[in-house]
Amino acid sequence: MALIRIEAVQDPKTELYYVEIYHPADAEQPFVTTQPRYKTSAAAENDTIAIIAARTNNPDVEGQRP
Repeated sequence: MALIRIEAVQDPKTELYYVEIYHPADAEQPFVTTQPRYKTSAAAENDTIAIIAARTNNPDVEGQRP
């Protein structure tokens, strides 16, 4: 079962994409919503995955240990 769901959504005003992260994956409302800043949905999704991967691979940032 998926823990989160990531969706790229296009902002009608700017035509840029923002990311909505849902937790749990089947939640109706997003847990996190970013500002619109991506030119494509693929860029939004890839950047989000890269941010999560970077944080996961470096868990001891500024003394924040699990």
